Amino acid sequence: MLVQPDPTFYPSPREAMRAPRERLAYVALLDARGDGRPDGLATVDLDPGSPAYGTIVDVQDMPVAGDELHHFGWNVCSAALCPYAPHPHVERRYLVVPGLRSSRVYVFDVKDDPARPRLVKTIEPETIFERTGYSRPHTVHCGTDAIYVSALGNVDGDAPGGVFMLDHDTFEPIGPWEADRGPQRLHYDFWWHLGHDTMISSEWGTPNMIEAGPDLDLLLGRKYGHRLHVWDLRKRTHLREIDLGDQHQMALELRPAHDPTKTHGFVNTVISVEDLSANIFTWYLDEGTWKARKTITIPAEPADPGLLPAPLKQFGAVPPLVGDISLTLDDRILLISAWGTGELLAYDVSDPLAPRQTGSVRVGGIARRDPHPGTAGVARNGGPQMVEVSRDGRRVYFTNSLYRSWDDVFYPEGVSGWLAKVDIADDGSLTLDPDFLVDLAEDGRRPHQVRLQGGDSSSDSFCYP
Repeated sequence: MLVQPDPTFYPSPREAMRAPRERLAYVALLDARGDGRPDGLATVDLDPGSPAYGTIVDVQDMPVAGDELHHFGWNVCSAALCPYAPHPHVERRYLVVPGLRSSRVYVFDVKDDPARPRLVKTIEPETIFERTGYSRPHTVHCGTDAIYVSALGNVDGDAPGGVFMLDHDTFEPIGPWEADRGPQRLHYDFWWHLGHDTMISSEWGTPNMIEAGPDLDLLLGRKYGHRLHVWDLRKRTHLREIDLGDQHQMALELRPAHDPTKTHGFVNTVISVEDLSANIFTWYLDEGTWKARKTITIPAEPADPGLLPAPLKQFGAVPPLVGDISLTLDDRILLISAWGTGELLAYDVSDPLAPRQTGSVRVGGIARRDPHPGTAGVARNGGPQMVEVSRDGRRVYFTNSLYRSWDDVFYPEGVSGWLAKVDIADDGSLTLDPDFLVDLAEDGRRPHQVRLQGGDSSSDSFCYP
Protein backbone atom coordinates (compact mmCIF):
# COMPACT_ATOMS: atom_id res chain seq x y z
CA MET A 1 0.00 0.00 0.00
CA LEU A 2 1.36 3.43 -0.99
CA VAL A 3 0.78 6.90 0.43
CA GLN A 4 0.87 8.31 -3.11
CA PRO A 5 -0.35 6.56 -6.27
CA ASP A 6 2.06 4.25 -8.05
CA PRO A 7 4.32 6.40 -10.29
CA THR A 8 3.68 4.03 -13.21
CA PHE A 9 0.00 5.06 -13.17
CA TYR A 10 -0.92 7.95 -15.46
CA PRO A 11 -4.19 9.87 -15.63
CA SER A 12 -4.14 10.05 -19.43
CA PRO A 13 -2.50 8.38 -22.45
CA ARG A 14 -0.68 11.64 -23.16
CA GLU A 15 1.02 11.54 -19.77
CA ALA A 16 1.84 7.83 -20.13
CA MET A 17 3.64 8.53 -23.41
CA ARG A 18 6.06 10.81 -21.50
CA ALA A 19 7.00 8.03 -19.07
CA PRO A 20 10.57 6.75 -18.78
CA ARG A 21 11.70 4.20 -21.34
CA GLU A 22 11.14 0.52 -20.60
CA ARG A 23 14.14 -1.30 -19.13
CA LEU A 24 12.88 -4.88 -18.91
CA ALA A 25 10.48 -7.18 -20.73
CA TYR A 26 8.77 -10.24 -19.32
CA VAL A 27 8.16 -13.04 -21.84
CA ALA A 28 6.10 -16.23 -21.50
CA LEU A 29 8.01 -19.31 -22.66
CA LEU A 30 6.15 -22.44 -23.78
CA ASP A 31 7.63 -25.92 -23.60
CA ALA A 32 6.35 -27.58 -26.78
CA ARG A 33 8.13 -30.92 -26.49
CA GLY A 34 5.80 -32.28 -23.83
CA ASP A 35 8.57 -34.21 -22.09
CA GLY A 36 7.93 -32.89 -18.59
CA ARG A 37 9.81 -29.61 -18.79
CA PRO A 38 7.79 -26.70 -17.35
CA ASP A 39 7.02 -23.41 -19.06
CA GLY A 40 8.97 -20.34 -18.00
CA LEU A 41 8.79 -16.60 -17.45
CA ALA A 42 11.86 -14.93 -18.95
CA THR A 43 13.20 -11.45 -18.20
CA VAL A 44 14.89 -9.65 -21.10
CA ASP A 45 17.16 -6.61 -20.65
CA LEU A 46 15.89 -3.68 -22.76
CA ASP A 47 18.28 -1.01 -21.47
CA PRO A 48 20.52 0.08 -24.40
CA GLY A 49 23.15 1.21 -21.91
CA SER A 50 23.35 -2.18 -20.21
CA PRO A 51 26.03 -4.75 -21.12
CA ALA A 52 23.22 -7.34 -21.01
CA TYR A 53 21.03 -5.44 -23.51
CA GLY A 54 19.00 -7.76 -25.71
CA THR A 55 19.68 -10.88 -23.65
CA ILE A 56 17.73 -13.01 -21.20
CA VAL A 57 18.89 -12.18 -17.67
CA ASP A 58 16.59 -14.54 -15.75
CA VAL A 59 14.12 -17.38 -16.29
CA GLN A 60 11.64 -18.52 -13.67
CA ASP A 61 10.39 -22.02 -14.39
CA MET A 62 6.87 -22.92 -13.34
CA PRO A 63 6.53 -25.51 -10.55
CA VAL A 64 4.86 -28.07 -12.84
CA ALA A 65 4.74 -28.84 -16.56
CA GLY A 66 1.90 -28.48 -19.03
CA ASP A 67 0.55 -24.98 -18.32
CA GLU A 68 0.88 -23.33 -21.78
CA LEU A 69 1.36 -19.83 -20.40
CA HIS A 70 -0.55 -17.29 -22.42
CA HIS A 71 -1.73 -13.68 -22.12
CA PHE A 72 -0.59 -12.53 -18.71
CA GLY A 73 -1.01 -9.04 -17.31
CA TRP A 74 -0.55 -6.66 -14.39
CA ASN A 75 -2.57 -6.75 -11.18
CA VAL A 76 -3.39 -3.02 -11.44
CA CYS A 77 -2.76 -0.18 -13.86
CA SER A 78 -3.70 3.42 -14.59
CA ALA A 79 -7.39 2.53 -14.27
CA ALA A 80 -6.74 2.73 -10.51
CA LEU A 81 -6.78 6.53 -10.91
CA CYS A 82 -10.42 6.55 -12.05
CA PRO A 83 -12.53 8.46 -9.51
CA TYR A 84 -14.71 5.43 -8.79
CA ALA A 85 -11.81 2.97 -8.34
CA PRO A 86 -11.72 1.70 -4.75
CA HIS A 87 -7.97 1.14 -4.65
CA PRO A 88 -5.97 4.23 -5.73
CA HIS A 89 -2.91 3.32 -3.65
CA VAL A 90 -2.15 -0.20 -4.82
CA GLU A 91 1.04 -0.98 -6.75
CA ARG A 92 1.75 -2.34 -10.21
CA ARG A 93 4.00 -5.02 -8.74
CA TYR A 94 2.39 -8.37 -9.58
CA LEU A 95 2.19 -10.25 -12.86
CA VAL A 96 -0.88 -12.49 -13.12
CA VAL A 97 0.08 -15.39 -15.39
CA PRO A 98 -2.58 -17.85 -16.62
CA GLY A 99 -1.94 -21.37 -17.89
CA LEU A 100 -4.25 -21.82 -20.85
CA ARG A 101 -3.97 -25.62 -20.90
CA SER A 102 -3.81 -26.28 -17.17
CA SER A 103 -6.33 -23.64 -15.98
CA ARG A 104 -3.79 -22.76 -13.30
CA VAL A 105 -2.98 -19.10 -12.49
CA TYR A 106 0.35 -17.89 -11.08
CA VAL A 107 1.09 -14.57 -9.38
CA PHE A 108 4.66 -13.20 -9.56
CA ASP A 109 6.01 -10.28 -7.52
CA VAL A 110 8.50 -8.04 -9.38
CA LYS A 111 8.90 -5.24 -6.83
CA ASP A 112 12.01 -6.17 -4.86
CA ASP A 113 14.05 -7.43 -7.81
CA PRO A 114 12.31 -6.56 -11.10
CA ALA A 115 14.75 -8.65 -13.14
CA ARG A 116 13.93 -11.77 -11.12
CA PRO A 117 10.20 -12.24 -10.56
CA ARG A 118 9.26 -14.22 -7.47
CA LEU A 119 6.31 -16.63 -7.39
CA VAL A 120 4.10 -15.68 -4.45
CA LYS A 121 0.79 -17.41 -5.17
CA THR A 122 -0.65 -20.25 -7.23
CA ILE A 123 -4.36 -20.58 -7.88
CA GLU A 124 -5.05 -24.22 -8.65
CA PRO A 125 -7.50 -25.15 -11.41
CA GLU A 126 -9.93 -26.80 -9.02
CA THR A 127 -10.37 -23.49 -7.20
CA ILE A 128 -11.10 -21.67 -10.46
CA PHE A 129 -13.54 -24.39 -11.54
CA GLU A 130 -15.43 -24.32 -8.26
CA ARG A 131 -15.67 -20.56 -7.81
CA THR A 132 -16.17 -19.41 -11.39
CA GLY A 133 -17.52 -22.32 -13.44
CA TYR A 134 -14.93 -21.53 -16.12
CA SER A 135 -11.72 -23.14 -17.40
CA ARG A 136 -8.78 -22.25 -19.68
CA PRO A 137 -7.94 -18.73 -18.47
CA HIS A 138 -6.59 -16.79 -21.42
CA THR A 139 -6.22 -12.99 -21.02
CA VAL A 140 -5.70 -10.76 -17.97
CA HIS A 141 -6.80 -7.11 -17.78
CA CYS A 142 -6.62 -4.87 -14.71
CA GLY A 143 -9.94 -3.15 -14.07
CA THR A 144 -11.11 -0.47 -11.70
CA ASP A 145 -12.75 -2.87 -9.25
CA ALA A 146 -11.02 -6.22 -9.78
CA ILE A 147 -8.60 -8.18 -11.94
CA TYR A 148 -10.53 -9.48 -14.95
CA VAL A 149 -9.61 -12.79 -16.61
CA SER A 150 -11.13 -14.22 -19.78
CA ALA A 151 -11.81 -17.95 -19.99
CA LEU A 152 -12.44 -19.90 -23.19
CA GLY A 153 -14.97 -22.39 -21.85
CA ASN A 154 -16.70 -24.09 -18.98
CA VAL A 155 -15.22 -26.81 -16.81
CA ASP A 156 -15.97 -29.45 -19.47
CA GLY A 157 -14.28 -27.46 -22.24
CA ASP A 158 -17.57 -26.47 -23.86
CA ALA A 159 -19.56 -23.22 -24.06
CA PRO A 160 -20.06 -20.78 -22.55
CA GLY A 161 -16.76 -19.04 -22.16
CA GLY A 162 -16.64 -15.70 -20.41
CA VAL A 163 -14.92 -13.54 -17.83
CA PHE A 164 -14.18 -14.09 -14.15
CA MET A 165 -12.73 -11.77 -11.54
CA LEU A 166 -9.88 -11.97 -9.03
CA ASP A 167 -9.67 -9.90 -5.87
CA HIS A 168 -7.05 -7.12 -6.17
CA ASP A 169 -5.57 -7.78 -2.73
CA THR A 170 -5.80 -11.54 -2.19
CA PHE A 171 -5.93 -12.70 -5.84
CA GLU A 172 -8.67 -15.11 -4.82
CA PRO A 173 -11.32 -15.83 -7.48
CA ILE A 174 -14.45 -13.77 -6.82
CA GLY A 175 -16.71 -15.44 -9.36
CA PRO A 176 -18.01 -15.06 -12.91
CA TRP A 177 -18.44 -11.50 -14.16
CA GLU A 178 -21.61 -11.83 -16.25
CA ALA A 179 -24.97 -11.15 -14.61
CA ASP A 180 -26.89 -11.71 -17.87
CA ARG A 181 -24.94 -13.05 -20.86
CA GLY A 182 -27.84 -13.05 -23.33
CA PRO A 183 -26.93 -15.00 -26.51
CA GLN A 184 -23.15 -14.91 -25.95
CA ARG A 185 -21.58 -18.41 -25.91
CA LEU A 186 -18.13 -18.30 -27.55
CA HIS A 187 -15.45 -16.08 -26.07
CA TYR A 188 -11.91 -14.84 -26.58
CA ASP A 189 -10.86 -11.29 -25.64
CA PHE A 190 -12.56 -8.41 -23.83
CA TRP A 191 -11.88 -4.75 -23.20
CA TRP A 192 -13.79 -1.61 -22.38
CA HIS A 193 -14.66 2.02 -22.95
CA LEU A 194 -14.53 3.18 -19.33
CA GLY A 195 -15.93 6.61 -20.17
CA HIS A 196 -19.04 5.00 -21.66
CA ASP A 197 -19.58 2.12 -19.18
CA THR A 198 -19.27 -0.30 -22.10
CA MET A 199 -17.36 -3.54 -22.51
CA ILE A 200 -16.70 -5.33 -25.82
CA SER A 201 -15.92 -9.05 -26.10
CA SER A 202 -14.89 -11.26 -29.03
CA GLU A 203 -15.04 -14.93 -30.05
CA TRP A 204 -12.60 -17.72 -30.95
CA GLY A 205 -13.95 -21.14 -29.98
CA THR A 206 -14.39 -23.47 -27.02
CA PRO A 207 -11.39 -25.42 -25.70
CA ASN A 208 -12.80 -28.56 -27.32
CA MET A 209 -12.86 -26.72 -30.67
CA ILE A 210 -9.28 -25.45 -30.59
CA GLU A 211 -7.01 -27.54 -28.38
CA ALA A 212 -6.28 -30.24 -30.96
CA GLY A 213 -5.45 -27.63 -33.59
CA PRO A 214 -7.55 -25.94 -36.29
CA ASP A 215 -10.45 -28.11 -37.45
CA LEU A 216 -11.07 -27.78 -41.20
CA ASP A 217 -14.65 -29.03 -40.87
CA LEU A 218 -15.42 -26.41 -38.23
CA LEU A 219 -13.69 -23.75 -40.32
CA LEU A 220 -15.51 -24.54 -43.56
CA GLY A 221 -18.74 -24.96 -41.59
CA ARG A 222 -18.19 -21.43 -40.28
CA LYS A 223 -18.49 -22.62 -36.69
CA TYR A 224 -15.70 -20.56 -35.12
CA GLY A 225 -16.46 -17.16 -33.63
CA HIS A 226 -17.35 -14.19 -35.84
CA ARG A 227 -19.20 -11.79 -33.53
CA LEU A 228 -18.55 -8.94 -31.16
CA HIS A 229 -20.63 -8.57 -28.02
CA VAL A 230 -21.46 -5.26 -26.37
CA TRP A 231 -22.00 -5.19 -22.61
CA ASP A 232 -23.11 -2.74 -19.94
CA LEU A 233 -19.92 -2.62 -17.88
CA ARG A 234 -21.57 -1.53 -14.63
CA LYS A 235 -24.62 -3.79 -14.80
CA ARG A 236 -22.64 -6.71 -16.32
CA THR A 237 -25.41 -7.39 -18.82
CA HIS A 238 -25.36 -8.15 -22.52
CA LEU A 239 -26.64 -5.32 -24.74
CA ARG A 240 -26.01 -6.24 -28.35
CA GLU A 241 -24.15 -8.60 -30.67
CA ILE A 242 -22.47 -7.47 -33.88
CA ASP A 243 -22.05 -10.18 -36.51
CA LEU A 244 -18.94 -9.54 -38.61
CA GLY A 245 -20.07 -12.13 -41.17
CA ASP A 246 -19.60 -15.87 -40.72
CA GLN A 247 -17.04 -15.97 -43.54
CA HIS A 248 -14.71 -14.05 -41.21
CA GLN A 249 -13.67 -16.79 -38.83
CA MET A 250 -12.10 -16.22 -35.40
CA ALA A 251 -12.64 -12.68 -34.15
CA LEU A 252 -9.76 -12.26 -31.72
CA GLU A 253 -7.86 -9.29 -30.31
CA LEU A 254 -9.68 -6.14 -29.22
CA ARG A 255 -7.93 -2.77 -29.16
CA PRO A 256 -10.20 0.11 -28.11
CA ALA A 257 -9.03 3.70 -28.43
CA HIS A 258 -7.00 4.72 -25.38
CA ASP A 259 -8.62 8.16 -25.23
CA PRO A 260 -11.70 7.46 -23.04
CA THR A 261 -13.75 10.10 -24.88
CA LYS A 262 -13.46 8.13 -28.15
CA THR A 263 -15.92 5.38 -29.03
CA HIS A 264 -14.08 3.21 -31.51
CA GLY A 265 -11.68 0.31 -31.55
CA PHE A 266 -10.28 -2.47 -33.72
CA VAL A 267 -10.61 -6.26 -33.92
CA ASN A 268 -8.86 -8.76 -36.19
CA THR A 269 -10.43 -11.79 -37.84
CA VAL A 270 -7.92 -14.55 -38.56
CA ILE A 271 -9.12 -16.01 -41.84
CA SER A 272 -11.84 -15.62 -44.44
CA VAL A 273 -13.19 -18.92 -45.75
CA GLU A 274 -13.91 -17.17 -49.05
CA ASP A 275 -10.39 -16.01 -49.98
CA LEU A 276 -8.02 -16.85 -47.04
CA SER A 277 -7.57 -13.13 -46.28
CA ALA A 278 -7.31 -11.66 -42.80
CA ASN A 279 -9.34 -8.58 -41.95
CA ILE A 280 -9.51 -5.73 -39.49
CA PHE A 281 -12.85 -4.31 -38.43
CA THR A 282 -13.43 -0.95 -36.75
CA TRP A 283 -16.21 -0.82 -34.22
CA TYR A 284 -17.78 2.54 -33.42
CA LEU A 285 -20.77 4.21 -31.80
CA ASP A 286 -23.17 5.74 -34.33
CA GLU A 287 -26.11 7.74 -32.95
CA GLY A 288 -26.38 5.52 -29.89
CA THR A 289 -25.85 2.19 -31.70
CA TRP A 290 -22.62 0.18 -31.69
CA LYS A 291 -21.65 -0.92 -35.20
CA ALA A 292 -18.64 -2.44 -37.00
CA ARG A 293 -17.18 -1.97 -40.47
CA LYS A 294 -14.42 -3.84 -42.31
CA THR A 295 -11.61 -1.32 -42.83
CA ILE A 296 -8.46 -3.35 -43.67
CA THR A 297 -8.06 -6.49 -45.78
CA ILE A 298 -4.74 -8.35 -45.90
CA PRO A 299 -4.79 -10.84 -48.78
CA ALA A 300 -3.34 -14.32 -48.91
CA GLU A 301 -0.06 -14.70 -50.82
CA PRO A 302 0.48 -17.27 -53.61
CA ALA A 303 3.14 -19.87 -52.79
CA ASP A 304 4.67 -23.06 -54.14
CA PRO A 305 2.58 -25.94 -52.70
CA GLY A 306 5.82 -27.79 -52.08
CA LEU A 307 6.69 -25.21 -49.44
CA LEU A 308 3.35 -25.44 -47.67
CA PRO A 309 2.11 -27.64 -44.82
CA ALA A 310 -0.58 -30.20 -45.63
CA PRO A 311 -3.67 -28.06 -44.88
CA LEU A 312 -2.54 -25.32 -47.30
CA LYS A 313 -1.17 -27.34 -50.24
CA GLN A 314 -4.56 -27.51 -51.96
CA PHE A 315 -4.81 -23.72 -51.95
CA GLY A 316 -1.32 -22.89 -53.21
CA ALA A 317 -1.36 -19.83 -51.00
CA VAL A 318 -0.40 -18.66 -47.53
CA PRO A 319 -3.08 -16.92 -45.44
CA PRO A 320 -1.81 -14.00 -43.35
CA LEU A 321 -3.26 -15.59 -40.18
CA VAL A 322 -3.31 -12.31 -38.27
CA GLY A 323 -2.98 -13.27 -34.62
CA ASP A 324 -2.46 -9.97 -32.82
CA ILE A 325 -2.88 -6.23 -33.18
CA SER A 326 -1.61 -3.37 -31.02
CA LEU A 327 -2.46 0.34 -30.92
CA THR A 328 -0.07 3.12 -29.91
CA LEU A 329 -1.16 5.22 -26.95
CA ASP A 330 -1.87 8.25 -29.14
CA ASP A 331 -4.40 6.11 -31.07
CA ARG A 332 -2.50 6.80 -34.30
CA ILE A 333 -0.61 3.65 -35.38
CA LEU A 334 -2.13 0.17 -35.46
CA LEU A 335 0.37 -2.71 -35.64
CA ILE A 336 -0.81 -5.96 -37.23
CA SER A 337 1.04 -9.29 -37.04
CA ALA A 338 0.59 -11.62 -40.03
CA TRP A 339 2.00 -14.81 -38.55
CA GLY A 340 1.42 -16.90 -41.67
CA THR A 341 3.15 -14.64 -44.19
CA GLY A 342 5.80 -13.40 -41.74
CA GLU A 343 4.89 -9.73 -41.93
CA LEU A 344 4.39 -6.96 -39.39
CA LEU A 345 2.31 -4.12 -40.83
CA ALA A 346 1.62 -0.59 -39.61
CA TYR A 347 -1.43 1.54 -40.42
CA ASP A 348 -2.23 5.14 -39.58
CA VAL A 349 -5.70 4.94 -38.04
CA SER A 350 -6.11 8.61 -37.15
CA ASP A 351 -9.26 8.25 -39.20
CA PRO A 352 -10.43 4.91 -37.76
CA LEU A 353 -12.80 4.23 -40.65
CA ALA A 354 -10.16 4.93 -43.32
CA PRO A 355 -6.80 3.39 -42.25
CA ARG A 356 -3.72 4.09 -44.37
CA GLN A 357 -0.74 1.71 -44.50
CA THR A 358 2.53 3.31 -43.41
CA GLY A 359 5.00 0.48 -43.02
CA SER A 360 5.88 -3.21 -43.22
CA VAL A 361 8.75 -5.52 -42.26
CA ARG A 362 9.17 -9.24 -42.78
CA VAL A 363 10.81 -12.04 -40.81
CA GLY A 364 9.92 -15.73 -40.92
CA GLY A 365 6.71 -16.90 -42.58
CA ILE A 366 5.32 -20.29 -43.58
CA ALA A 367 6.74 -20.21 -47.12
CA ARG A 368 9.18 -17.26 -47.20
CA ARG A 369 11.35 -17.91 -44.08
CA ASP A 370 12.77 -14.39 -44.29
CA PRO A 371 15.94 -13.89 -42.22
CA HIS A 372 16.36 -11.28 -39.52
CA PRO A 373 18.74 -8.49 -40.63
CA GLY A 374 20.98 -9.23 -37.67
CA THR A 375 21.52 -12.81 -38.88
CA ALA A 376 21.50 -12.50 -42.67
CA GLY A 377 21.27 -15.84 -44.43
CA VAL A 378 19.66 -17.63 -41.48
CA ALA A 379 16.11 -18.68 -42.42
CA ARG A 380 13.57 -17.98 -39.69
CA ASN A 381 10.32 -19.78 -39.08
CA GLY A 382 7.29 -18.71 -37.17
CA GLY A 383 6.43 -15.09 -37.81
CA PRO A 384 5.33 -11.91 -36.03
CA GLN A 385 2.75 -13.07 -33.51
CA MET A 386 2.34 -11.35 -30.12
CA VAL A 387 3.04 -7.62 -30.43
CA GLU A 388 3.78 -5.13 -27.64
CA VAL A 389 4.35 -1.41 -28.20
CA SER A 390 6.29 0.85 -25.86
CA ARG A 391 4.40 3.62 -24.11
CA ASP A 392 5.99 6.33 -26.26
CA GLY A 393 4.97 4.48 -29.42
CA ARG A 394 8.52 4.26 -30.74
CA ARG A 395 9.42 0.59 -30.26
CA VAL A 396 7.62 -2.66 -31.00
CA TYR A 397 8.60 -6.03 -29.53
CA PHE A 398 7.20 -9.20 -31.03
CA THR A 399 7.49 -12.98 -30.67
CA ASN A 400 6.86 -15.82 -33.13
CA SER A 401 4.77 -18.57 -31.46
CA LEU A 402 0.95 -18.65 -31.55
CA TYR A 403 -0.34 -21.76 -29.72
CA ARG A 404 1.34 -25.13 -29.48
CA SER A 405 -1.10 -27.29 -31.45
CA TRP A 406 -1.59 -24.56 -34.08
CA ASP A 407 2.16 -23.96 -34.36
CA ASP A 408 2.60 -27.63 -35.18
CA VAL A 409 0.00 -27.61 -37.95
CA PHE A 410 1.39 -24.62 -39.86
CA TYR A 411 5.06 -25.14 -38.95
CA PRO A 412 5.21 -28.96 -38.68
CA GLU A 413 8.99 -28.98 -38.26
CA GLY A 414 8.51 -26.93 -35.07
CA VAL A 415 8.90 -23.27 -34.25
CA SER A 416 12.35 -22.07 -33.21
CA GLY A 417 11.63 -19.17 -30.87
CA TRP A 418 12.81 -15.59 -31.08
CA LEU A 419 11.97 -12.09 -29.87
CA ALA A 420 12.60 -9.17 -32.24
CA LYS A 421 12.29 -5.38 -32.11
CA VAL A 422 11.04 -2.81 -34.62
CA ASP A 423 11.44 0.96 -34.51
CA ILE A 424 8.55 3.22 -35.54
CA ALA A 425 9.43 6.49 -37.29
CA ASP A 426 7.42 9.71 -37.15
CA ASP A 427 5.69 8.84 -40.42
CA GLY A 428 4.68 5.40 -39.16
CA SER A 429 7.26 3.48 -41.20
CA LEU A 430 8.91 0.43 -39.62
CA THR A 431 12.54 -0.70 -39.39
CA LEU A 432 13.75 -3.98 -37.94
CA ASP A 433 16.53 -3.37 -35.42
CA PRO A 434 19.47 -5.48 -36.68
CA ASP A 435 21.11 -5.36 -33.24
CA PHE A 436 18.18 -6.81 -31.30
CA LEU A 437 17.26 -10.48 -31.64
CA VAL A 438 16.72 -12.77 -28.67
CA ASP A 439 17.22 -16.25 -30.11
CA LEU A 440 15.64 -18.99 -27.99
CA ALA A 441 16.90 -21.93 -30.04
CA GLU A 442 19.27 -23.01 -27.27
CA ASP A 443 16.56 -22.81 -24.59
CA GLY A 444 14.17 -24.72 -26.86
CA ARG A 445 10.98 -23.11 -25.60
CA ARG A 446 8.70 -20.85 -27.63
CA PRO A 447 7.94 -17.23 -26.68
CA HIS A 448 4.43 -15.80 -26.66
CA GLN A 449 3.12 -12.84 -24.62
CA VAL A 450 5.42 -9.88 -23.87
CA ARG A 451 4.88 -7.38 -21.07
CA LEU A 452 7.06 -4.31 -20.49
CA GLN A 453 8.18 -3.22 -17.05
CA GLY A 454 6.07 -0.30 -15.84
CA GLY A 455 3.42 -0.81 -18.52
CA ASP A 456 2.98 -0.76 -22.27
CA SER A 457 0.40 0.27 -24.82
CA SER A 458 -1.95 -2.64 -24.12
CA SER A 459 -1.82 -2.86 -20.33
CA ASP A 460 -3.50 0.36 -19.21
CA SER A 461 -6.98 1.90 -19.28
CA PHE A 462 -7.57 5.60 -18.66
CA CYS A 463 -10.41 7.72 -17.35
CA TYR A 464 -9.09 11.03 -18.71
CA PRO A 465 -8.17 12.04 -22.29
